[in-house]
Amino acid sequence: MTGSDLFDIVVVGGGPVGLSTGWQAAARGRRTLVLDRHGFFNERCGTSGAERHWRLQYTQEDLFRLTLEALPRWRRLESLAERTLIHEIGSLWFGDVDVETNEGQIAETMRVMDRLDVRYEALTARDIERRFGFARLPGHYAGFLQPGGGTIDVRGTLAALYGLAQQEGCLLRGGERVLGLEPDADGVTVRTDRQTYRCAKVVLANGAEVNSLLTPLGRGLDIKLYEMALVSLRRRDQAVDFPFWFVFQQPTEEDTNLFYGFGRNPWSPSELVRLGPVFEVDPIAGADHTTGEPDPRHVTRLSTWVGNHLPALDPEPVRTSTCLAVLPGDLRRQFYLGLATDLVPDGGNIVLYSSGWGFKFVPLLGEVCVDLALHGSTEHDISRLAPTATQEAAR
Repeated sequence: MTGSDLFDIVVVGGGPVGLSTGWQAAARGRRTLVLDRHGFFNERCGTSGAERHWRLQYTQEDLFRLTLEALPRWRRLESLAERTLIHEIGSLWFGDVDVETNEGQIAETMRVMDRLDVRYEALTARDIERRFGFARLPGHYAGFLQPGGGTIDVRGTLAALYGLAQQEGCLLRGGERVLGLEPDADGVTVRTDRQTYRCAKVVLANGAEVNSLLTPLGRGLDIKLYEMALVSLRRRDQAVDFPFWFVFQQPTEEDTNLFYGFGRNPWSPSELVRLGPVFEVDPIAGADHTTGEPDPRHVTRLSTWVGNHLPALDPEPVRTSTCLAVLPGDLRRQFYLGLATDLVPDGGNIVLYSSGWGFKFVPLLGEVCVDLALHGSTEHDISRLAPTATQEAAR
């Protein structure tokens, strides 16, 4: 093995977390390699589409504190990239305030915002109809607007991270598939379809494919994959625009009954807005099983809800697509983030991040992954996210 094959850190997965890790590891002076099976800027293993929800609020206080810690890191990334990445169009949560969902619960989230002194505006169903163009909402629905929330420019973020990683000397190799890992007491051997590398630490940021490398070593993660529908609609009323919104509703027998939508993207010339259902049903076997074709019933469910409650939008889809959601089997967990110490032999040399709706944490996740690779610990509270942490114990 030559010196060109030796690295301090090898990152598997060149999506947002992998690029954030590669940039920040190289910026700390470490010889760093990022590998991506499909090539950079692909949307095949999780992150897809033009935008993601930015929000401060979480029902879980530990995650709420992490978003507060992530915000100044986003501002630093924006400053370095000389580009606005978070657009504060507002984050509107409304619906049944006591229902428990995969996004959390409205009533408890408001209590946490009070505790952490994060500003918001409480709203009734009539307030929401009058101000944001909704109609015929059940009278008991209520919610809040958190004005600092909004939308993240996904592709702008990826471009910024890729450019910064290059500037810091991180080696970026696309179209190279990792076939296996061989951790030992002194580091990790990484075998790809092109060659073999040796490094002190590996960071697995390969989302849906993480178990292809962990399971042969002993134990994988409990994750599930869903191909979720995305729908683009045309506005009927050009004077009406929206914050990001998420409606909390009681589940039906068939699905979670949860829907979300964005306003117009500030960086896009398109007048269309994008919406989706969040239905965790019918998991798929792997990322290679996605079709790009949404379940017609899910599209119909969304269009029907829009037709009933959003007169400012034409409910007939202009176009449809899908995104891959990689989620922990226990949704209370939210993410896997930590060392693989208790998962596989010599797992202390493997850092992993997988699953969950994590784009809002990207600059922070890269920092944490580098902390864990270099020091085995981080100043940020991620104890509940450790791969083998039980959520019952954490609560």
